[in-house]
Amino acid sequence: MINNPSENTLEPGATLGVLGGGQLGRMFSQAASKMGYKVCVLDPAENSPAAEVSAYHVAAEFDDEVGLSHLAEISDAVTTEFENVPANSLRFLQSRLPVYPPPQAVEVAQNRNVEKSFFKEHGLPVNRCTAITETSQIEAAFASMSGKAVLKTARFGYDGKGQQVCENAATVKTAFESFGSVECVLEDFVPFDCEVSVVLARDIHGNIEAFPVVENQHKNGILDICIVPARVPEEVQRQAITAAKALAEALDYVGVLAVEMFVCDGAVSLNEIAPRPHNSGHYTMDACNYSQFDQQVRTLAGLPVAKVVQHQPAVMLNVLGDLILKEGFQWQGLQNLDNSHVHVYGKAEARAGRKMAHVNLLGSDADSLLTTVRAAL
Repeated sequence: MINNPSENTLEPGATLGVLGGGQLGRMFSQAASKMGYKVCVLDPAENSPAAEVSAYHVAAEFDDEVGLSHLAEISDAVTTEFENVPANSLRFLQSRLPVYPPPQAVEVAQNRNVEKSFFKEHGLPVNRCTAITETSQIEAAFASMSGKAVLKTARFGYDGKGQQVCENAATVKTAFESFGSVECVLEDFVPFDCEVSVVLARDIHGNIEAFPVVENQHKNGILDICIVPARVPEEVQRQAITAAKALAEALDYVGVLAVEMFVCDGAVSLNEIAPRPHNSGHYTMDACNYSQFDQQVRTLAGLPVAKVVQHQPAVMLNVLGDLILKEGFQWQGLQNLDNSHVHVYGKAEARAGRKMAHVNLLGSDADSLLTTVRAAL
């Protein structure tokens, strides 16, 4: 690791800008404050979770050049908490101050077809897929699959939105039309053993530090539970970390990057990336010596990435609005679990499918923690 300060390092007291006022921005701001940095949030909402805990708030749309200029005047460096901020806005800011991750890396993550092509160009393992931009392409595209496929919108899909499993070309056509005939990607359906992710940080010097591989379980397309360390063979973990690091190098990435993957027959294939901290990395806030948000602050401030150690097995549970809205729900039911750490996001209203909080449970082994979580639910 490089420990010598450089002229690019921001000292405590500097202001770090973040595009987006959601829970990821909130946890970034909390980590920055702990390290002595101020945070300026740009978000159109007057009362966003991140703005609530930050020194400054610019209430503006993400493509508003007046608001972006104000953010640049206040901040010494800027990052983003979500991938769909306009790339031109990032470039506008980059002409005025350091922006990490770089706009070109964020842009790759904004379109699934661009993303998949990037994986292929750099020799990274990826499942069979093809772009769909018009109905006439569907028959041939589905015929190239193994008998079942998943249609996903190329842009703006998340948490299971904008995607559908299809059994034949006719259902692909129906799904394509229901998505408004926008650009899509058709992916071969993989009978995977499990899903894993790797969250890593890469600094301005090119040093990379990866957190332990996470095993992810989804419900209705939304991440439900994370288990760390992942219950997969060491060789699979090695493949996952190697692929994630190679991707970060190929992107010339600076910041925190999450890479989601499928595990099938002892091998990994890349699914998608998030150019920011990730839901599956929330366990790091309590189970590791440094969190993903600590690393995000460090890389943005020009500091070297820190060596990461997980000191206890962990299970992370997403708390959605569905759970909070259930009759009889009480926060104390989660807070009173042994070795539980509840992180509430400060959102004003609970809604079905909306991420409201997460709980990290720590213990001696992941299987016992998983049993505790399921019993509590």
